[in-house]
Amino acid sequence: MTTQTTQPTTDGNAHHVHGPRMSFFQAAPEFYQAMVALDRASRKGVDPALAELVKIRASQLNHCAYCLAMHTRDARKAGESEQRIYLLNAWQEAGAFFTVKEQAALALTEAVTVLTDGFVPDAVYAQAAEHFEEAELAQLIALILTINAWNRIAVTTRMDPASL
Repeated sequence: MTTQTTQPTTDGNAHHVHGPRMSFFQAAPEFYQAMVALDRASRKGVDPALAELVKIRASQLNHCAYCLAMHTRDARKAGESEQRIYLLNAWQEAGAFFTVKEQAALALTEAVTVLTDGFVPDAVYAQAAEHFEEAELAQLIALILTINAWNRIAVTTRMDPASL
């Protein structure tokens, strides 16, 4: 088990420094293999660029530094622009940078990830259904569920983004 320490910052405030809690996937290798298979299955038929945007947005909402580091790196490698990555956190305000289909996917990502009212609003689902065929929408939902699982694993076990 690792310890948590507090270090002063230049502005006089303190921030917590966390180390990894465990090597989760070494401790649960069958589960890891199942997650890898789930991840592979969830991406089938989803545009790779859109998949990275969804993964980044869910990771932002879940405060998952490890997944943010991984998916912003992957998005850049796939040709995503720095500007769109930076604006993703405010995609609703920066609508001109994202297609209506991407906006529908991002709205669905937020609704599924946060479940603010305990459900995904009909309007959000209907908007996504307008832009995605049923099978494609099912894959998008699978992708959102999968990145949320990865985020929760990484946040709970404090996976270190510097280890990428």
